[in-house]
Amino acid sequence: MTLRTHILGFPRMGENRELKFALERHWRGEISMDDLEKTGRDLRARHWALQRAAGLDFVTVGDFAFYDQVANHIQWTGCEPSRFGFSGEEPSLSRYFTMARGVASEKETEKSAPALEMTKWFDTNYHYLVPEFSADTAFALHGERIFSELAEARALGHPAKVALIGPLTFLWLGKEKTPGFSRLDLLERILPVYRQLLTRLAAEGAEWIQMDEPILGLDLPNEWQQAFEPAYHQLAAPETRIMLATYFSPLKENFNLACRLPVAGLHIDAVRAPEDALLAADWLPAHRVLSLGLIDGRNIWRTDLDRALDFLRSERFAKLREVWLAPSCSLLHVPFSVAAETGLDAELRSWLAFAVEKLRELQTLKQAAPEDADLETLLAESRRARQSRENSPRVNAPEVAARLAALPDDIDRRASPFPVRRRAQQARFQLPLLPTTTIGSFPQTASVRAARAAFRRGEMQAAEYAAAMQDEIARAVAFQEALGLDVLVHGEAERNDMVEYFGEQLAGFAFTANGWVQSYGSRCVKPPIIYGDVSRPRPMTVEWSRHAQSLTRRPMKGMLTGPITILQWSFARDDQPRRVTAEQIALAIRDEVTDLEAAGIGIIQIDEPAIREGLPLRREHWAGYLAWATRAFRIAASGVADETQIHTHMCYSEFNDILPEIAAMDADVITIETSRSDMELLRAFGNFHYPNEIGPGVYDIHSPRVPSVEEIEHLLDKALAVIPAERLWVNPDCGLKTRAWPETKAALANMVEAARRLRVRP
Repeated sequence: MTLRTHILGFPRMGENRELKFALERHWRGEISMDDLEKTGRDLRARHWALQRAAGLDFVTVGDFAFYDQVANHIQWTGCEPSRFGFSGEEPSLSRYFTMARGVASEKETEKSAPALEMTKWFDTNYHYLVPEFSADTAFALHGERIFSELAEARALGHPAKVALIGPLTFLWLGKEKTPGFSRLDLLERILPVYRQLLTRLAAEGAEWIQMDEPILGLDLPNEWQQAFEPAYHQLAAPETRIMLATYFSPLKENFNLACRLPVAGLHIDAVRAPEDALLAADWLPAHRVLSLGLIDGRNIWRTDLDRALDFLRSERFAKLREVWLAPSCSLLHVPFSVAAETGLDAELRSWLAFAVEKLRELQTLKQAAPEDADLETLLAESRRARQSRENSPRVNAPEVAARLAALPDDIDRRASPFPVRRRAQQARFQLPLLPTTTIGSFPQTASVRAARAAFRRGEMQAAEYAAAMQDEIARAVAFQEALGLDVLVHGEAERNDMVEYFGEQLAGFAFTANGWVQSYGSRCVKPPIIYGDVSRPRPMTVEWSRHAQSLTRRPMKGMLTGPITILQWSFARDDQPRRVTAEQIALAIRDEVTDLEAAGIGIIQIDEPAIREGLPLRREHWAGYLAWATRAFRIAASGVADETQIHTHMCYSEFNDILPEIAAMDADVITIETSRSDMELLRAFGNFHYPNEIGPGVYDIHSPRVPSVEEIEHLLDKALAVIPAERLWVNPDCGLKTRAWPETKAALANMVEAARRLRVRP
């Protein structure tokens, strides 16, 4: 059996987030497009060199993107939405960024258009730009960028495998913009373009084409299942070797289909679907290549190489002529390298493997696979790390386990039903019809970030730092009062990230210095690492919220991140069920909620944008997940009196299928992202007769454009068609931390004015 190694994709931001900073400088007009392109070429060359240095048999081309890999495919297939008014004269990157960031214009004679909608890439925290399809969508090959990147790799002497999103997954990821039309109807139009691309890639030296079809791990409608075989028969050609890549989920009823397709190889996620890998060894013809995703591409713990090696040495793989070893999925979802984490505790650091270290793990597996390999030498470091983690007393806290075991049955229930609570809250807050608020954060200026950084470095004393943040809070409160907002926030100047901020104050968490992961575009997050049992040693937000409330007579929201979002947006421990970790976090947040209430904060928002994202990809597992996930939220939220109002916030989610469970969270007010979808998401809440109060986002905070008063009125009119005015709130889509103050002030002023106009409308 011949063994080869490869990866499905690599982090594109760079070791020091070089791409992020270059993108943002380009968008500010500080560097040219040529400078940005050079940054991209340099990063690709470095990353390919790392792959080859680790002994990989191919470098992966096509995984690089200046914003998002789905946006890349929108562009090379030529299906850019016509609403942007492209003339064909704009440089390709200008068109590309227009789709991602929208078109803002204050002149009536110039075109203005919102950016493409974003949503989560399967069950990850990565966001992709959603393709828009209509009955008249046409496709044409514009693959110059892919060909250029392939030529770069070949010029550097690298054997290359090109990674593409498969045609069915690409169509599945999009949305229909024409009523009564199915995007699957476009398959026959897009396949010739894929065929042209594959033929030219093979002619220009691509040794393999990796075709990602992760939707084979979903519960597909029959018509989508049945479309795979004829589609791939059209793509099959002697000169093109296709490695069909599946990941994130077991194939189940799609397994036989995946094995039947006329492709040269099949990649299986052997971390999430080990049984599929074993079955594939029996089902695949001996001449086909089986790629085993043995290294977890979604988490940061060292691989148990002994276990992976035992799996690889199964007799069932011995009959295959060629086996490839790989991570389970693209390494886009993990940080660059542990090497930069010199400040981490040495023991904990030894437990970790980021992207570069996972390349080395692949190399070790390949070297250890022969029967005569010196396993003690090759696997010694992995074994020491595993034993250290298993035996470390810092991982398990008996008092946390004892508290979980003693929870009463009604720990997750409010004292009264929503109608009773609503009357108590109306009497307390006396809010107007269509109350206005924001989601929590305000723009973080350079001075705010500098103060926070100085405090972290020990260059600013605690009292001086507190005074600086209190000044910023005072400015935020004064701004909101002048604007006329009804429910205020303190602005979160002291917070770096909505998960990291809380994790830094909870036991069981650790933090990296440079463990950045791309979320979308130039936006990167640095997920905490949950390595042990979670508890709250002391209050986390109470003093900031108490100070903010002291500055105003209007209601001040306390701002917290919910247990499922903290879990989902962290690298969670893999040695106990996620349900257990979620309940530990929920109890810590519950303690904070009750302390905020005791401090006089009457409205508390517990953000859960990730609850839909955590939904298993297979429907059969939904009920179990939703039961423990919604219980965790209710545990966090249910320790308060009726007159204390609990809000939650969710974004980038399709809620239609889980609205009963969303309602079962029993938040008094839910705010959701709806502006990019033109209130489409809200329609499901109306059809469901969502019983509590709801705030649909009325402007997109991920784009710099400022919506007009009339545009916001239009969205609110659509909202009022499905939600009664007495249960409707007015707010942006999400927090405003990433925006600049001028656009924030203008957009919020328009939002408040739109609400005012609707209140006085006959």
